[in-house]
Amino acid sequence: MDDKAGSQAPGDARAVEELIAEQRRRIHKYVGLWEQQARRPGRGGAPEQEAAGMPPCEAGELFDAMPVPGLLIEPVLAADGTLDFLYVGQNAACRRYAAAVAPEWESWSQPWPGRVRLFDLFPSMENSGVPRLLADAYRTGRPQGPVSGEWFVHAPDGPVVRISNEVRAARCGGHPHLLLTWERGHRETLARAAQRMAQVCWAEWNLSDSAVLGSYGMQQVLGLAPVAPVPGLPDLAAMTDPGDRGTLYKVLTDVILRGRGAECELTLTRVPARIVRFSAEPVRLQDGPVWGVRGVIMDITRGRRSRERAQHAEQDAHSERERTRGLTDVAVTLRDAVVPRFANELAPLGLDTAAVYCPDPEAAGVGGDWFKARVLPSGRALLAIGDARGHGLEAVTLMAKLRYALAGLAYTDEPVEKLTAWLNHVACDDGQESTATAIVARFHPAASLLRWVCAGHPRPVLVRGGSARLLPYPPGGPGLPLGVVPGETYIATETTLSPGDVVLMYTDGLVERRGSDLDTDMARLLRVAERLARGGIAPGHDGLERYGQAVAQDMAGAHQTDDATLLLVRRLRVPAAPPGGPEH
Repeated sequence: MDDKAGSQAPGDARAVEELIAEQRRRIHKYVGLWEQQARRPGRGGAPEQEAAGMPPCEAGELFDAMPVPGLLIEPVLAADGTLDFLYVGQNAACRRYAAAVAPEWESWSQPWPGRVRLFDLFPSMENSGVPRLLADAYRTGRPQGPVSGEWFVHAPDGPVVRISNEVRAARCGGHPHLLLTWERGHRETLARAAQRMAQVCWAEWNLSDSAVLGSYGMQQVLGLAPVAPVPGLPDLAAMTDPGDRGTLYKVLTDVILRGRGAECELTLTRVPARIVRFSAEPVRLQDGPVWGVRGVIMDITRGRRSRERAQHAEQDAHSERERTRGLTDVAVTLRDAVVPRFANELAPLGLDTAAVYCPDPEAAGVGGDWFKARVLPSGRALLAIGDARGHGLEAVTLMAKLRYALAGLAYTDEPVEKLTAWLNHVACDDGQESTATAIVARFHPAASLLRWVCAGHPRPVLVRGGSARLLPYPPGGPGLPLGVVPGETYIATETTLSPGDVVLMYTDGLVERRGSDLDTDMARLLRVAERLARGGIAPGHDGLERYGQAVAQDMAGAHQTDDATLLLVRRLRVPAAPPGGPEH
C-alpha cells in the first residue's frame, strides 16, 4: 500500500482534503482492478438456470422469516368511515418475544388463532399510539413510525406484564393487510438518550464519494446548529484549532494509510471552545484499501475543565501551604528571638522564677503568648504575661511590640497602672484587630509586695500552704483588654507574698477548652495546682520548672486548642537591705 502523505503541511486543514483525495484514487484503482478480474473468462454472472429467480414462498414462511416481532392485522372499514382492526396472526419472532415477556399469555402461542378484534385481545393497546399508527398506514399507504407504544397484558390468574416498545406499521404490498412490528425496549430512544447524556456521537466518512453518515446529536457534540449538515473530515479539520490540526492529520494518516486505529484530543474553535476526544478506525473491504473512516467523538470539555480547576486549586492550596509554612517559620524565629529561654535572674531579689511554654497542638500557627521577668534599676522586679490576639506573624509582631514597649516603659519607674495604660495606647495605635490581654506586675522585695494590673486577662493563682486560690481582681473588676478603647484607665491591686508562696500567671490556652465552661476550667486548674503541690514543691529554679511542667501537662491533655504559657514566681526570703524605697 502506498504510504506517502500529501504535500501539504500536517497543520494545514487542506492536508486532510489531499489525504482523502489520495485515498479516493486508491479506491477507484482497486475497483477498476476488481472489475477487470470479474470480466475474465469463467468469472461471469450466475448460471442461467439460477438467474431465473427463486421459487415463490408461502406468506406464512416469509412472515416467520422476519427478524423482528410482528402481528398481521386486517383493517375493517365501517360504513361511517371508522376503522377497526382484526388480529390475524403473529410470526415466530413474536412468539419468542411472548415466551420471554408473557409466557402465561396463551393467545400468542398459536401462529394463526383466527380473526379476533385486536383491542379485545389487547384492551390497553387501544389507549396507546398504535390505533393512530395503523390508521395512518392504512390511509396513506406509507410506512409509519416508530412511535412509543406501551400496553399491558394480563393472563388469567397470572401477573400483569407491561409491554414497552418502538412500534412501526406498514401495508403488506398490494394486500389489504397491515403489518405491526416492534423492537423491544425503545432501543433507539435509549441509544439517543445515552449519547446525549454521555455527550458522544459517531460518524462514518466514506472516502470514495465524500458521503457522511452521522449519529443523532452529532451537531450538539460539535457545537453546531441543530440543522447543520454532518461535517466531513475536511470540515472537521477546519473546525479544529490550528495547533491541533497536525495531531488530527497524524491520526487520519494512521487510519487511512496504515490501516490501524488511533485517537487524539482536539480543541474545536467554537464560542466557547470545546475539547473532544476523537477515536477512529478504518473501514475496508476484505483485502482491499481503506474505504472509509469510522469515528467516535466525545465532548470532554466539562471533565477537562474540572481537572484544570482541580489542578489550579491544588496548586493554589500548595502555594498557600508553602506561604503559611514560610510565615510560620518566620513567626517561630521571631518568637524565639523575642522570648528567649528563661533565665532565673530574680534570685537576688528573693524570687525563684520559671516559665513553661506549650505550643498549639493543632499547629494552627504560632500564637501571641509572651512574658517578661527582669530586675529594674530601682531594685524592684518587673513581672508580666500577655496574649496577643490570633496566630501567626501578625500575633507575634504585636506580641513583640508590647513586650519591648513594656521593657522600655518600665524604666520610667511609673506605677503599673500607668504602664498598662501606655501599653493600651501602643495596641490601639497598631490597628483595630490588634488586641491583647495582659497581667502587668511589679514586685517590691522590701515589703514582699506584688502590685499588679489585669487587662482582660485570667487572674493569677496563689499556691500557699498546700492550697490554691485565685487572687481577687482589683477594685471594680478587671480592666479592658489592650487595644480595645483608647484612654482606658486601669486600677492596680496588691498581694503580699510569704516565703514559700508560689504565684502562677498563665495565658488562657492553659485553661480554656472548646465547649467548656470557664468557671469549670478555672476550678480544675485550682485542683491540679493544689494536688501537684502536696508534699511541697522541689527547691530551686529546676524544681519550680518541673512543677510548672507537671501543671501544664495535666491541664493540656488531649483538649488543648491554643498556645499556653505559664510564668511561676516563688517567694524565697525578704532581703536584709532593700536596694529601693517603697512603691506608690
